[in-house]
Amino acid sequence: MISITGATGQLGSAFLRLLPAADGLTRADLDLTRPDLLRDRLDRLSCDTLINCAAYTAVDQAETDEPTAEAVNALSVEVMAKWAADHSVRFVTYSTDYVFDGTKSGPYVESDLPNPQSAYGRTKLLGERMASEANPDCLVLRTSWVISGSHPNFVSTILRLAREKSISVVDDQHGSPTLADDLASHTVRLLDLAAVGLVHATSEGATTWFHLAQAAAEIAGIDPDRISPCSTAEFPRPARRPANSLLVSERYPEVGRMRSWRESLPSAVEQILTWL
Repeated sequence: MISITGATGQLGSAFLRLLPAADGLTRADLDLTRPDLLRDRLDRLSCDTLINCAAYTAVDQAETDEPTAEAVNALSVEVMAKWAADHSVRFVTYSTDYVFDGTKSGPYVESDLPNPQSAYGRTKLLGERMASEANPDCLVLRTSWVISGSHPNFVSTILRLAREKSISVVDDQHGSPTLADDLASHTVRLLDLAAVGLVHATSEGATTWFHLAQAAAEIAGIDPDRISPCSTAEFPRPARRPANSLLVSERYPEVGRMRSWRESLPSAVEQILTWL
């Protein structure tokens, strides 16, 4: 049996579509803001694999609420990792490109030195390290720019706004949009390979938020010229965003690659249009 935390989120929902027999856990089942109460709840589970898709992802809010972000992204992850080790349960958790400062000229690999520039990035890096120390056999997947066809996200926001008016989107942040369904499938493949440790897991290909927005608009039949490029400096936010979020894996010969974001984007857009 596989148990999945964050079952109502983008990635958790993708897992439940892929693995309908899995046990989907919500905050009512496991409240990660209370790591002190977590082990008792975990003892009620009956699973051989625990996949943690839950996270505190309010990047800007974390700047003024770092203790809560740390509880969810680090302290509770440590509890889950230790519990899994104690019960011979496989444990998977996810991290982010925000553990890096975004100043590298090329893609980041697993051995690059993290240097988070935000509270969110600091808490996710701490979660990585605490999980690995508590459970050396766990699997930690760093990913970036997660999108889906089932939940509100960057792509759905762009399509909604671009239908109504001309908009500007930042063109100086680079990354790899990663479809939640593809990430779930890749994770299952890694579990089948008995992979452990740190792995970078993003869709193939690089782009910017601006070019992603234009590509999504074109698929949706919206004039892409309604979207114009701008700089990050024109839209200041409380938390610093990495200019370079590109992740590639040094372990590709072992773990394989995910398909291109350009192959994945049409299915996400088509699904979004059914409920937007």
